[in-house]
Amino acid sequence: MLEHLKLTAADLKLAINLCELTSAQISRDHGIVGQTRAQSALAFGVAMKAPGYNIFVMGEPGTGRLSMVSHYLSGYAEHQESPLSYAYVENFENPREPVAVELPSGEGHAFSKDIEKLIDNILATFPAAFESPSYQQKKTAIERRFNQRYNAAIDLVDGKARAMSVALYRDSDTITFLPIRNDKALDEEQFTLLPQDERDAFHQHTEELEEYLGDVLLELPQWRRAMVEELRQLDADTIKLALEPLFAELNEKYQNVDDVITYLAEVEKNLGNTISDMLMPSRNQESRESLVKRLMLTEQYLPNILVDCKHDTNGAPVIYEPHPIYQNLFGRIEYISDQGTLVTNYRRICPGSLHRANGGYLILDAEKILTYPFVWEGLKRALQAGKIEIESPYSELGINTITLKPEVIPLNVKVILVGSRDIYYLLEELDSEFNEMFRVLADFDDHIKRTPDHIAQFTQLMITQARDAGAKPLTDAALLRLIEHSCRLAEHQNRLSAHVNLCLEIIAEANLLAGQTKAASIDKTEIELALSAREQRNGRIAEAILEEMLEGTILIDTDGEAIGKVNGLTVMDIGGSSFGAPARITTTVHPGSRGIVDIEREVELGQPIHSKGVMILTGYLGHCYAQQFPLAISASIAMEQSYGHIDGDSASLGELCCLISALTRIPINQGMALTGSINQYGEVQAIGGVNEKIEGFFSLCAARGLTGKQGVIIPASNKPNLMLKQDVIEAVEQGLFAIYTVSNVDETLALLMGQDAGAMDADGQYPEGSINFKAVARLKEISDMSADEDKETETG
Repeated sequence: MLEHLKLTAADLKLAINLCELTSAQISRDHGIVGQTRAQSALAFGVAMKAPGYNIFVMGEPGTGRLSMVSHYLSGYAEHQESPLSYAYVENFENPREPVAVELPSGEGHAFSKDIEKLIDNILATFPAAFESPSYQQKKTAIERRFNQRYNAAIDLVDGKARAMSVALYRDSDTITFLPIRNDKALDEEQFTLLPQDERDAFHQHTEELEEYLGDVLLELPQWRRAMVEELRQLDADTIKLALEPLFAELNEKYQNVDDVITYLAEVEKNLGNTISDMLMPSRNQESRESLVKRLMLTEQYLPNILVDCKHDTNGAPVIYEPHPIYQNLFGRIEYISDQGTLVTNYRRICPGSLHRANGGYLILDAEKILTYPFVWEGLKRALQAGKIEIESPYSELGINTITLKPEVIPLNVKVILVGSRDIYYLLEELDSEFNEMFRVLADFDDHIKRTPDHIAQFTQLMITQARDAGAKPLTDAALLRLIEHSCRLAEHQNRLSAHVNLCLEIIAEANLLAGQTKAASIDKTEIELALSAREQRNGRIAEAILEEMLEGTILIDTDGEAIGKVNGLTVMDIGGSSFGAPARITTTVHPGSRGIVDIEREVELGQPIHSKGVMILTGYLGHCYAQQFPLAISASIAMEQSYGHIDGDSASLGELCCLISALTRIPINQGMALTGSINQYGEVQAIGGVNEKIEGFFSLCAARGLTGKQGVIIPASNKPNLMLKQDVIEAVEQGLFAIYTVSNVDETLALLMGQDAGAMDADGQYPEGSINFKAVARLKEISDMSADEDKETETG
């Protein structure tokens, strides 16, 4: 009578034929399978230009989030205007605060080339400009005027000296007086031979002449200053005259770029001092190599191009920053060591991802920007202020690690954060500013409906990715097997998994196997081998548990009957592997009023959801059995030989059946295992991991030998989730193994105990001899015992 609950082999797997697959292969390149909700949200967020409409792309890794975002933005950005270029230049008034120069798109490096050419022209012009005949004549004339004045003053002193028979002798800038006898100047030895009165007279004359010399040359410093000023003015005029043609062409070329015109004027103004200091032939005593001169001019005047679009690149930039530490995102200032001292200048400013993405789109990993220090707050500050400021994040802590404060650059960027659901909801809860800045949510589904169009997209993606990766071509049978695998990953016959990367990994592994066997293409055989090899690599723990069951270390029976014992089904996720394993559930019942005790909860191994499932059992017992008397029971439920945390309510159906077995003393068929969640009305609810759970029990039965009396009971609502392995399907087809679906507790009890559970009539009574009748009778008996004890206690 319960045969209608048994599933056929056709129910255990997705049914899709090659004809359907072939007809679905439409030639199109979607780049991503399904995700229409996420695509429309992304399109809205990109098109919305108002502030705050940045985008958070929410979904799990491997669902194609980054691929879809990059693919869409690349196509969209091509039709937008290219952003402005920016450079940093020297601030001649305050070198600690470099000036930002804004240039039209694509002209940054051209401007740099022009300044390089200007430097070359300056080196070619100077010091040659000071060697021209015109300059030399003017310089000579200035020096001559000074010398004439000086000589005229000296001639006056010389005339007076001759009248006193004293000779004036000039040696460079030194003037000395010597006595004259017979029109000849005497040396020191001859002077000592003169009479004393003549020597005294000479000394007196010398003092008088020196005093007169001082009066005559009183204005000599003024004459010299005037000469130096005239020479300086001559140099300045010469420099200006030589520079005018060099700057005229640049000023004309950049006449519409205000920042460049301003900078050129500052350069031209500053070059006067630089040329005087470095490129004057008379003042540069040490011959400097041309390369050294060029390097000095480059360090002082060549702009530091921060960001500039290439001429062959159209549209706005799309930048993905894989390592968003603070310096990589906001830029940094580098230092060089000069004789043990760290120095820097505007040429050491390096751009960050925000600079490169300015005017376009920046894609960031949400988890990473929350992991690295200062990045999240810095990003919010930049988006709110609309400007990029290059600074040390440690300055807020009082640690001064920077000597430059570059001028800020206007920021106009659309930020796309890619992250998991947990991170999105965490930010939404803990950061009040998050929703103001990221107003668009692009939510990626974990599963995709298995429609003909989505199958077309899936198969086309598999074919394209295999071709792009250099893999062998995929046959239709291989594509069909990949679709089946994707549905198994999604745990649903009518859904594909959005984690397409997992299927792409299988293709890569199958391609290796196909290469080893010299196969011309990747067929279903190679896909199967790749899946089996992956399972074998990750199957150490599952294999060890199975061996312990076969050895009897872990007690699991697969035949016979037992009271208060049932085989539950569990699934374990360890690392990258997921596998099912049966677990024995035991229950004991005795008079008392303590209620149902979950041993796992008592020892703090049972997690909240598991404990909730056990507590529901009390509600079911009261609803179905204790409508006419108080529910008084003491029972203990345990998941035997479990030494770790247990969560989930999928064992609640097994725990209830085990409890009723212990209560009624009706044995349970140990060849059956079951999984399912229940509510207080006895309805069986769906659970997760159904495929792994069935296969885990099947592996144990197969290892011990299939008898045809073994099977698994699952919720009827889990029927669409079945995507079982071929060996299980074959065993079911041959009648060696059975899979039953149940909708309520009564069906489950009938399957496990081989008796009719019994339906409640209009008077709230169960048929005599049924399982439910025995349960009610036993509970009433325990209730009456408890009542008698209470009376005895009151009487005593």
